[in-house]
Amino acid sequence: MSAQQLSDLIRFARHNSPYYRDLYASLPAHVDRLTDLPVVDQQDFWAANALHDSRVLTGPLSEATVYKTGGTTGSPKFSVYTRDEWRTFVTAFGQGLVDTGLPPGHRVADLFYAGDLYASFLFVLDSLAHAPVDNVRLPVGGAAPPESTIPTLRDLAAQVLTGTPTTLCRLAEQVLSSDVRLDAVELVLFGGEALFDDQRRLLAAAFPRAEVRSVGYASVDAGLLGRPVSGSDARVHRAFTPYAVVEILDDSTDEPITEPGRPGRVVVTSLFRRLMPIIRYPAGDRAEWTGTGPGHFRILGRAEEGVRVGPVSLYTQDAQDAVAAADTAGRVVGMQLVVRRWEGRDGLVLRLATAPGDDARGRAAGEREALAAAVVTELETVRPLYPDSVRAGFVHPLSVEWARHRDLAVNPRSGKLVRVLDERPTA
Repeated sequence: MSAQQLSDLIRFARHNSPYYRDLYASLPAHVDRLTDLPVVDQQDFWAANALHDSRVLTGPLSEATVYKTGGTTGSPKFSVYTRDEWRTFVTAFGQGLVDTGLPPGHRVADLFYAGDLYASFLFVLDSLAHAPVDNVRLPVGGAAPPESTIPTLRDLAAQVLTGTPTTLCRLAEQVLSSDVRLDAVELVLFGGEALFDDQRRLLAAAFPRAEVRSVGYASVDAGLLGRPVSGSDARVHRAFTPYAVVEILDDSTDEPITEPGRPGRVVVTSLFRRLMPIIRYPAGDRAEWTGTGPGHFRILGRAEEGVRVGPVSLYTQDAQDAVAAADTAGRVVGMQLVVRRWEGRDGLVLRLATAPGDDARGRAAGEREALAAAVVTELETVRPLYPDSVRAGFVHPLSVEWARHRDLAVNPRSGKLVRVLDERPTA
């Protein structure tokens, strides 16, 4: 299926989708520019896109595959692809795998998650099968325990690992703990969530011969977003022209941003999906144009990835930056923000994971206390409202809780690290 012209897609959606017909009701009869269209409201879109009697779909659900997605709203929703749309999706993404440096004939372990209507495992496996370079596909899956995954990877001499950073880091931790060598691994491809410097250090320790790169930027709800771009910054991607149009919009005005280095939210239009049109759909991420090439942009993190603690708003990137500044020795290999409530006040706990062999006894315990204090100081410096709120009695002081990477909470369905855990009781 070829990419659809934008004007044809708009006309088709207006004519066949009740949701888009209502959304565009006040617009002129003929519209052929994205900037003339409103940005989709996430809450309205998913409220209209119920699995039964969907107002978003342009036809009956008679030939399609149904996938479950959290979208950018947190609770699972359903995305559908016809067989032609799925083929276009995986073929285009498979072409992008060449940009990761995937060598011909390499053995690639798919460690993404399958089942429960989740798409990533099947998506990566099909993309590898449609890639323009030969490869040997090893459908291991992310739910297999490391104790069985490691022998499989060793016996089959897997050269490429693909998975979420959380899955890959848990595997790396087990490799280091069991003192097993996987010397055949040359390339580690991550996707589905951001990879931070602390995680990169853990992967480098477990797979010292491997380069770590993005597998590509896509989601089951938004579709194709970005092909990897070779270079040292794995956050940089380029748009999947001509299959998708990526926009970066001003956070306040929704005006398109064109200049490099100015952050905004990512909005995508898929030019090949007709059963469930995706037109100016917020992808849930923030990004900036890099100016290094046509359509090159840098992903800056999730748009909504933060938490409110009492009167204080905190973002995971704030905490990540504080850890990076304080942890000069590179001991931290993972982090979660945990929000709790006791004695009538909120409190924030930074759960920090350390590498295997880093124990809390003796001298190491004192070093941990010093590191914890340094992290708290750094975070309070960039978010001074937090210590001000502590002094005012609104929130509990920041604290640090030490853990192993395997102890960090993950989404049981996707295997992705849960960056923010809200453990406050709700009515």
